[in-house]
Amino acid sequence: MEYLKDFISVSDVKKAKIFPHLKTGEEEAKILQYLTKEYIEGEDEKNVFDLLSDIYGEKDLIYLDKLYLIKNLLDLGWIVQAGFGALKSNEFTKLELLHSDIALSVPFLRLLEDGNVEFALPEITPYKDHLEFFEDQFARIELYQKIAQARQNYSTDAPTINRLKTRLNLLENRIKERLQVTTKELEIIKLFEEYDLNQKEQIIFLALLKEEYARGEGALREMGALVDLISFNEYERIENRALLEDSAKLISSGLIDYDEMLSPFGSLSRSFFITEEVMQRIIHPQKKRQKRLKLQNLIKEQDIFELIEPKTTLDDVVLHPETRKTLDALLQQMDKRVARRLKQWGIKSKAKGVDARIIFYGPPGTGKTLTALSLAKSLKKVVLSFDCSKILSMYVGESEKNVRKVFDTFKELSQKTKSEPVLLLNEADQFLSARSQSPGSSADKMHNQMQNIFLEQIENFEGVLIATTNLLETIDSAFSRRFNYKIEFKKPNFAERVKLWQIMLPTEAEYEEGFSVEKLAEFELTGGQINLIVKNTAYKVAVRENPVFTMQDFIEEIKKEKIAAFGDEKSLGFLQ
Repeated sequence: MEYLKDFISVSDVKKAKIFPHLKTGEEEAKILQYLTKEYIEGEDEKNVFDLLSDIYGEKDLIYLDKLYLIKNLLDLGWIVQAGFGALKSNEFTKLELLHSDIALSVPFLRLLEDGNVEFALPEITPYKDHLEFFEDQFARIELYQKIAQARQNYSTDAPTINRLKTRLNLLENRIKERLQVTTKELEIIKLFEEYDLNQKEQIIFLALLKEEYARGEGALREMGALVDLISFNEYERIENRALLEDSAKLISSGLIDYDEMLSPFGSLSRSFFITEEVMQRIIHPQKKRQKRLKLQNLIKEQDIFELIEPKTTLDDVVLHPETRKTLDALLQQMDKRVARRLKQWGIKSKAKGVDARIIFYGPPGTGKTLTALSLAKSLKKVVLSFDCSKILSMYVGESEKNVRKVFDTFKELSQKTKSEPVLLLNEADQFLSARSQSPGSSADKMHNQMQNIFLEQIENFEGVLIATTNLLETIDSAFSRRFNYKIEFKKPNFAERVKLWQIMLPTEAEYEEGFSVEKLAEFELTGGQINLIVKNTAYKVAVRENPVFTMQDFIEEIKKEKIAAFGDEKSLGFLQ
């Protein structure tokens, strides 16, 4: 107790042995000396008003001018506000502190007892196994967390942060030294080297590993918390977010993944986790890992499906507000957490994976296929697309058998690659149309048989299936009941057409003076038509000496499209 006795006995507090460690002024040190004497005499807590009155008196309300000293000590972590735990001092006004009770903090008591606030590290020994290594690494992550929290509460040069950084530096050096004397091969070190992860990527991975071992949905899974661990200022926070983008190494290499969830305000948040395959490698390194077959390689061996890796999200698609609202609700219901609850309630048979059978219906060009791909992107899935209009031409005389082959092949590809792609059935009108009640011709019988098989496959389908069709009125009621989501795609209204034109018009092009997107939007066109018109107009303008887009260029293409789509229309709106 040498340091304690010295601190309470010196008349000049600046000469106390622990004073250099305090990083405070003389007045703050005297307050700590006063509180220490009170603590020794059995008073654990002290009212701020009583403390300042005892030290400075009450004349001219001078104690009010000294409240900042209490706030400084709270910021430094030498005292705590009794009954408020880890609540930050900046959440109080100084006057709120006046009648509160304060107490000496544990770090300060440790300083009094040992003369320093650092923890003692055991001797350097080799790691016996990966669990011992994780123990040190998880302690390291906890220190990163505390530093991140401290940066939010204190200035970057605050003694609290400096002390935490010192502890972190000691621990990181110890980990390096233990690794140097460890002869046993650690799988996670091999993994870091195999994927060439830098220090920040390793910290993110270790933080998520800590969450996996804690078996919780902790705060460290959120993007903001992970970025804060490795960022020391706002610029670094912005820069380091790139480490958690889809194209970043951690995600693109399959080391980590994320769930997207809709917040009550309609925005998407990401919760990150280490993929199951990587977790198994770390936990059971002795097991031989089966090499996962690539879906891209298997697709080359068949002629049924087209593999599509979606590039757009739902935010890139211009949709009718009601359609967007339905899709947002659908995305919420397809969340993995919801799936687990449904499993617990006995509504669905498995907690893992998402099941949904969806129909997108509406006029051509309203974005059904694009939305299907964008929905798959939101679910972090690739798409196996099948053009249903080809079923008859591809397999003449064997249509019934090959309807089953479509689904069997999809299931086989999914199982071989251990993946869960979205099955997209484009232009599924002939599959879904009403069956003939009294089939006379062989063609009618074949069509009915084909549809019966399709109905059976839909009934037993596991995963996400999206069928697109132009007409819902002709769909057989038996099919309608099998699809649990039916989403209508309407022709875009004026505001949506404005947005579509703005998105699709070339941004680097030159336009005539007075060019008006709003005037173009007065023509009732679908997104598909607008896209075609923009491309056709661009080809026409690009060959000119002076490639400037004019309103007349677009009007001419609009006329051609309207005539081609609907026959010769006499009136085309405001311009002739």
